[in-house]
Amino acid sequence: MSNPAGTPREITRRQMLRRIGLTALVAGPAAGVLSACATSGGNSAASPTASASASAVSAANPFGVVADSPLEVVIFKGGLGDSYATDVHEPLYKKTFPGASVKHVATQQIAQTLQPRFAGGDVPDFIANSGTDLMDMGALQAEDQLLDLTPLFDAPSIDDPSKKVRDTVVPGTIESGLIAGKPYILNYVFTGYGLWYNSKLFQEKGWTPPKTFDEFKTLCEIIKGAGLTPYAYAGKNAAYYQYWMILISAAKLEGNQVLLDIDNLADGAWTRDSVKQSAAAWAEIGKFMEKSYEGLIHTEVQTRQNQDKVALYPSGSWLENEQKANTPDSFEYAVTPTPSLTAADKMPFEAIRAAAGEPYIIPSKGKNTAGGLEYARIMLSKEGAKGFTEKSGSLTVVVGAAEGLPLSPGLKSVADAQTAAGANIVTYSSFENWYKELETELRKQTNSLMFGRITADEFCANMQKKADSVKADSSITKQNRTV
Repeated sequence: MSNPAGTPREITRRQMLRRIGLTALVAGPAAGVLSACATSGGNSAASPTASASASAVSAANPFGVVADSPLEVVIFKGGLGDSYATDVHEPLYKKTFPGASVKHVATQQIAQTLQPRFAGGDVPDFIANSGTDLMDMGALQAEDQLLDLTPLFDAPSIDDPSKKVRDTVVPGTIESGLIAGKPYILNYVFTGYGLWYNSKLFQEKGWTPPKTFDEFKTLCEIIKGAGLTPYAYAGKNAAYYQYWMILISAAKLEGNQVLLDIDNLADGAWTRDSVKQSAAAWAEIGKFMEKSYEGLIHTEVQTRQNQDKVALYPSGSWLENEQKANTPDSFEYAVTPTPSLTAADKMPFEAIRAAAGEPYIIPSKGKNTAGGLEYARIMLSKEGAKGFTEKSGSLTVVVGAAEGLPLSPGLKSVADAQTAAGANIVTYSSFENWYKELETELRKQTNSLMFGRITADEFCANMQKKADSVKADSSITKQNRTV
């Protein structure tokens, strides 16, 4: 895609390897190994079965999957677990192609596990690319390593072949996975984001979730007086949970345009008044956190919340399922939107970020790309999506797939929050997928802000400096979004 500031610039092999994180692995004479499995020119998505001898294409087999061709699936085993893959999606694939073997790999270290394989040209067929150690998808796409998923979304739906897959998913799903104007990412989980709390504890104590930041600070004082940590997140590996809140608050104040401008590397986007006000307000809340939380990982903080040591915690709707084993009967998850910054906020208090998330990708150089596409199509069937919700405790982007399912307290809370929000939805952020270096810097600056080492003005200035650096770096392919 064209650089918004001009034409695309040539990316050197070493620069791109650095973006993907392979430099140390392929330095010296081996530096050309990635080129052995990369092509010049367009992505191979136009011929999804090119990596295996194609079988006959039909309505039931739109990608021409070879029935006995092996399939390898790599799943990030985090808050969603991986039983949705082993107990639902993989068996459904095997039911369709009983002669095919399905290899399942579960890991919390996606990049560490897969970068050597991308360097060597031995990639799996389908990947859940998530977690702290996710791969840089913008860099992978620029290196022709990702399959264009247009054929998936244009394929007939398993449930109703008269409909295309694209017509069975929540609006905005496909757009959220665009890189260079094409869908390279399947964001599968429909997630609501906000501040999570124990509704039983709040009811017992007579606490009301805050609707404004003034109320938030007052409540924090009350909670602190009761001997609890009012608010916390895990600085060691989940600073992005907190920067989501900062960006949500900025968008509620100014409107979604500020998030589009941040994604588009617009001049001065990070130093806008909405971002400064949001950062300053959250820094005030940071004063109620113990410094030790910067050294904790997310499950440690979440377990402390389950023990009623932490009152409010920023996260998405996977949280309840992730903590299922550690949640006592006295704890009942509920979510509340981020508080309003001012009376003049463009979005009401009820506005929440609700978006397609959890990225899944198909490597373009996989041995069975057709199988990867069919696996994704199975995921996007009602049976596949319903089974995912039952196993993971999270909703999917498949419209109507959760109908009839009993919802847990946390999921019901999310559904109620989405209903209350109506059309007031804070948009997703694409820079997290497009510009990994910018995202990494944001984690660092968020911790510095929330743990009191820098001011809101310094936070904004530091992020603007990094955004300007990314914009000026000719080795990084620039992206653009308009909605």
